[in-house]
This record gives sequence, structure tokens and C-alpha cells, in this order.
Amino acid sequence: MALTLFEASKLVDGDVVRQSVIEMFAEASDVMAALPFEDIPGGSLSYNQEGTLPGVAFRGFNEAYSETTGILNPQTEVLRIAGGDLDVDKAIIKTRGESVRSAHEAMKVKALSLYLTGKLINGDSVTDPREFDGLRNRITGSQLIPAGTTSGGDPLSLAALDELIDAVDSPTHLIMSKAMRRRLTAASRATAVAGDIRWELNAFGRRVAFYNDLPILIADYDDTGARILDFNEASNNVTPGSSATSIYCVSFGSNMVQGLQNGVMEVEDLGEIDSKPVYRTRVEWLVGLAIMHGRAAARLWSISDAAVTA
Repeated sequence: MALTLFEASKLVDGDVVRQSVIEMFAEASDVMAALPFEDIPGGSLSYNQEGTLPGVAFRGFNEAYSETTGILNPQTEVLRIAGGDLDVDKAIIKTRGESVRSAHEAMKVKALSLYLTGKLINGDSVTDPREFDGLRNRITGSQLIPAGTTSGGDPLSLAALDELIDAVDSPTHLIMSKAMRRRLTAASRATAVAGDIRWELNAFGRRVAFYNDLPILIADYDDTGARILDFNEASNNVTPGSSATSIYCVSFGSNMVQGLQNGVMEVEDLGEIDSKPVYRTRVEWLVGLAIMHGRAAARLWSISDAAVTA
């Protein structure tokens, strides 16, 4: 059963440090907090992604059914090793206390959360075989929906956004940048456009916007401070490096879009190391991503930086 990190943290009985780390990890990223993770044995998962359903029909007396077979696309997801080491000088701890080390550990966990959020969207195993492919490289065919046909991109329209949502079976979330959310909320205040936008508080006390009852997850910036969903993507008839962006619609859940892991992330105190006078902490996670259904995710692309239209 796939569980969100917040749900999983409640099951780590007696391990206060690991529980705190998991909660900090989820709190650092809307996307990572919402994505459910399933524990798998070993280092990979092989599964069949649903493609085309087999045909069915009514028949008359003494008639035969036409034989049809559905299409299953075999997939294999390999877990990747993500993490890092954190060193804090003994002299800093001696002069400023153990709380300094805890603060640095929290920053390391936040960095890993933001790093994986970036890879969830833009991961490219061709560029770096050590990482998994993100949604941008996985979504193809009819699940890739252009915002329009204009060279250089088109403004987001509510009609196109609704088309994006309808392309996903049992949609659970929208993923976009803060800039696109601002455009959408501005449209909700314009009587000529409107749009159903409301706000609620999430489990961490942060305000979350909803469009047509779908929570909007923000993919803001990665661990280096670079925008994850910026206006720098290719658009219709324009080479990469132009000024368009994307919005994603996903169905997070078991057998849809889910994270994979071999156990929860590990936080290990390695103590003082021999090569220099520092205390070292290691954070590591065997993690992956799976889109287990052909209509579990869709991407609306070639969106220009302009006011939303109806």
C-alpha cells in the first residue's frame, strides 16, 4: 500500500529522529508531501502499465463474440540512490552547541526534498543515468496537450486547463509554478474569465489553492535555487530555451503515479571521522518513480507568460 510521507512518519514508532526527518522532508515540498510511496523489495519493480482495454459488446442468440485482447506495456523501474553527507566541525559544536548540528541536518533534509522535487518534474536519465526520469520526460502522446498553436506559446485558457484535467483518470492534483498560480488566481477575480479558486490550510498549516476542487501543488525551486517550472521551456515551433512553461495534472495513488522506496529514508550519525575533526551525518534514500497507468498523468505545455483567458 502506498503511503504519503506524512502518513509513513506516524508508523516509525520509537525512532524520533527518523520521524522528525521524514516530516521535515515532507514539509519542504508540496509535491513530495502529496506523493505516496510504496515499499518494494530489492532494487527494482517490474509491472504492466495499462494501455488499451480489450473490446466488449452485446451479442445476439447463436452469435459469437469477436475476440479482442487488451494491451499491457511492460515497465521496469529501478530505484536510485539519493542523499548526501553533512559535516559539522567539532569546534562549532563546542562553541555553539548541538543545536547547530541539528540545524544543519534540517537544511540537508530540505535540500534533498527540493532536489527530488526538481527530479520528479525534470529528471532525465539520459543526461544523468544515476537519476530517474521525471514527468516531463515520461508523458507523451495524447497525454501531452498544447496550450494552443501559436508559435512561441499561448496564454493559459481555462478551457485548456479543463481539457488537461479530463485527460487524467481520477485526477488528484495540479502541479504548477507560483507564477502560474498567480495568473490563475488573478483570473478568478476577473469577471470576464472567473474560474473556481478556493483556499484551505494543509496538514502543515500552509494555505493551498484549489481549482475545481483539485489542490494545486507548487513546484517552486530546487536545492540550487533554480526554478523547477519556469518560463524557459520549448513552445510550439520554437527551439528549446524559449519562454513557455507547463502545468501537470496527476493522479497520485496506488497503481497510478506513485513513488517507490526500499524502506524509509535513513539518517545515520557516523560520529567523528578520522580524516578531519568533524561529526558526520549521512542521509540516504533508495527512491524511484512509477507511472503505472497510461492516463495517470498529463502535461499542458507551451503556455506563455500572459493573462489567463476563458
